[in-house]
Amino acid sequence: MSRRSITIVPLLLVLLLALILFGAGFALKALWWIAVIVLVLWLLGFVARSTGSGDRRGRWYRW
Repeated sequence: MSRRSITIVPLLLVLLLALILFGAGFALKALWWIAVIVLVLWLLGFVARSTGSGDRRGRWYRW
């Protein structure tokens, strides 16, 4: 192995690690935004749920 290829391997490993960490950071940020949107929709469902029979508040979901 030449001296040049020995110095390239650690550089490639560092670049690969940076790429993996950037991808994970982007995915986590996207998941946080999705979680916030679902939370807002869930809270809106409780506020805007329809009234049931007998002056009782009904559930907006089926389970």
